[in-house]
Amino acid sequence: MSTHLAVHEPRAFRLVTHAYVSLLLIAFALAPAQFIAYLYFQQDPTLKFENHLFHEFAIAVAILEGLFVTYVTWRCYRSSGEPLLRWLTLGFLGFVLIYSPHGALTRMAHYNIWLFLLYGPASRLAMSILLFVGLLSYSQPSDEVEKRADAGAWLMWIGLFLTMDIAVALIAYSPYAAHPAVRLSMEGGALVFSALNVAVMLMRRIHSPLMLIFGISVAWFALSSLAFIVAAPWNHMWWLAHAIFAGGFLLLSYGVVQAFRTTQSFSTIYSQEEMMARLAESMADTQRALQQVQRSNERLERLAATDPLTGAGNRRHFIEHIGAEIARAKRSGAPLSLLSLDLDHFKAINDSRGHSVGDEVLRVFVRKCLEAIRPYDSVARVGGEEFMVLLPGATLDTACAVAERLRSTIEGTAFDVGAEPPVGVTISVGVSEFGRDGDTLDGFLNVADQRLYRAKFEGRNRVFAA
Repeated sequence: MSTHLAVHEPRAFRLVTHAYVSLLLIAFALAPAQFIAYLYFQQDPTLKFENHLFHEFAIAVAILEGLFVTYVTWRCYRSSGEPLLRWLTLGFLGFVLIYSPHGALTRMAHYNIWLFLLYGPASRLAMSILLFVGLLSYSQPSDEVEKRADAGAWLMWIGLFLTMDIAVALIAYSPYAAHPAVRLSMEGGALVFSALNVAVMLMRRIHSPLMLIFGISVAWFALSSLAFIVAAPWNHMWWLAHAIFAGGFLLLSYGVVQAFRTTQSFSTIYSQEEMMARLAESMADTQRALQQVQRSNERLERLAATDPLTGAGNRRHFIEHIGAEIARAKRSGAPLSLLSLDLDHFKAINDSRGHSVGDEVLRVFVRKCLEAIRPYDSVARVGGEEFMVLLPGATLDTACAVAERLRSTIEGTAFDVGAEPPVGVTISVGVSEFGRDGDTLDGFLNVADQRLYRAKFEGRNRVFAA
């Protein structure tokens, strides 16, 4: 498996690129201020564009957009339970319910300008306050499922927003409606709370992707309130203020839809740096897991091919190995020999000394075999006390010499296996050579077995090869 090493850029270069990205984001967040300044200093504030039908259409689109985003945000809240999403839902809902009369009463502009005008700042004030409360709840534990589904709480808020509609109407028909402080307090309050949102985000260093969108959006809300404060109804600054607020609203709605399409949460979508770190961590975990699986598979393969008591190969694996060596011998013409061994009177050892001593005798015997043969020879346990040794490249004479060396070594070894007195062991061996004693796997094995039986029949503790 190939792995890609991360390229570590110089720290100064990373700091410069980080600063550049930060400046770009700040410039984008403050971009509406350039248009506000241009209209304020370069345009005649008395120029107006008063088109009631266009205004009604624009507000209708904004209300439909607001209802859609409110629903999507509510669905995200129902899924994740994040308090921020609850307040964000209320912010969108409050804006829609309080802002709707601003469009519906457009025709009242010539009869009671305040009944038409004050619903805009009132809706922005309510929304900015609710967004600010939501930001303060960022990263708090999720609401319980029962609280998310509590219809009574939502109806209470809807009632409160409708009450605010009535309150705005009462103010519009009061003698105080024309006082500059009324509109300024609402629009200025929206400006202050939007600015507080940005300040709190900076102080808490909240910079996840969706919260970055949140911060830029409320910055645009603040600038739209500034534009409304310096504007007059129907002039170009007033329309620009609407456009800035709509831009912030659409940007925030984009963040909500992104949350809905991914984790349905504002706090669990990661930044690019976090994503790369998590990806690297996941890749490392995957690499470790694959290595562990590979080691496990290797252990399983060894277990499947090995006798668990002695560590020698088992019969199934050994037969497969003989087949492969026969094929190689046929291709190369090299000799191949086989030893079939049996521990003499092994049942008597088990009966007199116990099976634990017998097991240890088998383990020591395998070690002695491995010491007596070449590294590329192999030994396998094919029965209780029956073993085979495969000798690639060995003629019958060479195999007989190996067998005799092994027989004499075993006979001369006192098997000190934790029992007194030490156990004496002898072996009988039958030897065959492939081709000379059979040119098939079965024939090769049968000849070695027959000669083993002859060795035992002739008195044991001997090698038989004819």
